[in-house]
Amino acid sequence: MMTKTEYPDNYRSGYVAIIGRPNVGKSTLLNYILGFHLSITSKKPQTTRHRLLGIKTTKTAQSVYIDTPGLHQKHKGAIHTYMNKEAMSTLNDVDVIVFVVDGIKLTEEDEYVIELLKPCDQPIILAVNKVDKIKDKEILLPFLEQLSQRLNFAHIVPVSAAKGKNVAELEAHIESDLNLSPAYFPEEQITDKSDRFLASELIREKLMRLLGQEVPYAIAVEVEAFEEEEKIIKISAVIWVERRNQKSIIIGHKGQQLKEVGKQARKSMEHLYDKKVFLKLWVKVKDGWSDDQKALKSLGYFDYLKTDAF
Repeated sequence: MMTKTEYPDNYRSGYVAIIGRPNVGKSTLLNYILGFHLSITSKKPQTTRHRLLGIKTTKTAQSVYIDTPGLHQKHKGAIHTYMNKEAMSTLNDVDVIVFVVDGIKLTEEDEYVIELLKPCDQPIILAVNKVDKIKDKEILLPFLEQLSQRLNFAHIVPVSAAKGKNVAELEAHIESDLNLSPAYFPEEQITDKSDRFLASELIREKLMRLLGQEVPYAIAVEVEAFEEEEKIIKISAVIWVERRNQKSIIIGHKGQQLKEVGKQARKSMEHLYDKKVFLKLWVKVKDGWSDDQKALKSLGYFDYLKTDAF
């Protein structure tokens, strides 16, 4: 690990917010940059619920990425207010903003994010994601030129987060916009989240991927026990739902659905921790937890719920 005096004079460090509407690939982009499955992903929007730090340290820079929940206008309720505040709170605290859009589809929620970004003084980099899915490449350049008129972007980079296309170019632009500074975190640190938090998120990821459209949004995961021994980690977790019929869906016929969730989550955990994992899961009902601020706080959604909605 380098000490402060070992950093070269031109070393750069800073915080980078990854911002955008739900389901544009922010978490996939972060995971590719880190080379590590840190932020959970699924095809369902609003998979990310918390701000999540991912730290990448190289010989020339340390970029502290903040993956944020997708910004949205239409959804109501305490948890959606929480997620919007999680995303918005990052804008005042970062050195660079990466605004991610999905291909050439500019939606009403993209427009909403653009308006939120207009007062920002930091360099804003536009990452146009999923360009590998654009069949007619000739329409991409006019779209990029159109977007360049909307905001004073420091750079515009078409990327494919899933395939890594142009991500190195994006990282180079990010690094160039960071401040001259020694690293903020030890070079071996890759996140600010605990192993318990990462375990709960991996369980929720499998639920998001395996279940239908509605049930995943009524789910929270609470790790009640995390015991690490020399050769094994023993984890006990509760999956909270809002209604009894949701509990039945998660458990499935003869418990098969819950067993599959546990199997997939355990494999991901063993890959993450590089150690054998013994996982126990229960499903319990907490009526209306997603619209109850006290319930949200008890489940770890607490950072910004004390303030009024913006």
